[in-house]
Amino acid sequence: MYPASFEYQKADSVDQAIAALAANPDLKLIAGGHSLLPAMKLRLAQPPALLDIWGVQEMKGITREGDWYVVGAMTTHAEVLRSDLPLFPEVAGWVGDPMVRNRGTIGGSLAHADPSADYPAAALALGVEFVIRGPSGERTVHADDMFVGMFESAVRAGELLTHIRVPATIQASAYEKFRHPASHYAIVGLAVARHASGEVRAAYTGAAERAHRLPALEDAVKRGAPAPTGLVESGDLLGDRFASAEYRAHLVDILAARALARLG
Repeated sequence: MYPASFEYQKADSVDQAIAALAANPDLKLIAGGHSLLPAMKLRLAQPPALLDIWGVQEMKGITREGDWYVVGAMTTHAEVLRSDLPLFPEVAGWVGDPMVRNRGTIGGSLAHADPSADYPAAALALGVEFVIRGPSGERTVHADDMFVGMFESAVRAGELLTHIRVPATIQASAYEKFRHPASHYAIVGLAVARHASGEVRAAYTGAAERAHRLPALEDAVKRGAPAPTGLVESGDLLGDRFASAEYRAHLVDILAARALARLG
């Protein structure tokens, strides 16, 4: 049970949200709620105060600006699924079920940095940029610097991830996933994308404490070689009752070969 002093606030703009966070550092952001609410139900998180940012319209929607798509962090998985974005619509189709996709948001998932989430691998493969705003102003973080650790992203206390900038010039992309049959989270997910420069970026999720690039696979593609095996060491991966570290390492190899075959 939460105490009678439990606080619930709403924000209708980014500036209002930042001001509220500055006034009360105990506030925990909630939007779609599909990351925070399950943790609260399991008593893994018990924030003393919530700040509801669902009504912040400036953080919703997808627009095209030259060679970039600008995606509001509050854009739902369902909207991403119906969009013309590269790779992300395919990934959104793997997220949860229709109820989750209609309420959960792409920004919430990325900022939450769940090690089993699908989007981080796609973000790394696409080389997206994250627009983050806080009391000190706005900054841009490249995907390579976004995912710091387990449930830890580059978004600092008092900041909001407001938008995601996605290259619109991706030539081809693919996402392969081996999912848990009940939760639908990735036991391993693997994303690849060919950029306009010809560079191929690849990344995996679900197997380690955070999503990682796959330089061995990227180098093989650059040399025109087939997908190698032993792309990751099992000692660098997580093992649990669903899959051992060794099995996850094997899955990375299998999914990499499948993704490259689809990339063409």
